[in-house]
Amino acid sequence: MSASMVRATVRAVSRRKILPTRAALTLTPSAVNKIKILLQDKPEYIGLKVGVRTRGCNGLTYTLDYTKEMDKSDEEVLQDGVRVFIAKKAQLTLLGTEMDFVETKLSSEFVFNNPNIKGTCGCGESFNI
Repeated sequence: MSASMVRATVRAVSRRKILPTRAALTLTPSAVNKIKILLQDKPEYIGLKVGVRTRGCNGLTYTLDYTKEMDKSDEEVLQDGVRVFIAKKAQLTLLGTEMDFVETKLSSEFVFNNPNIKGTCGCGESFNI
């Protein structure tokens, strides 16, 4: 697996009920547009894969990579013509999560608004459930 392609921030969303959806992960229009831009010049890739790994002071962090094929244990999220695959290890941590893309003067990053998170580190890079 290649190195992560972009930086992602984690936000714990309090007082938000998990709404039943067809997908484990929902994408904002901003995230959909950014993914389309990232993939437009890369026809060999079919989408992005979201994973999770141990890192940081709070335990886990999300990874984002380009993917050429879907593993049989991946869950596919198809929204507005964009394909995002969720690695098996990350599937339970992403239930009810909204993936957004935020661009400011100082940074541009994907942000995971996750109602399942119990705590995050000060920099927002790692989380625990």
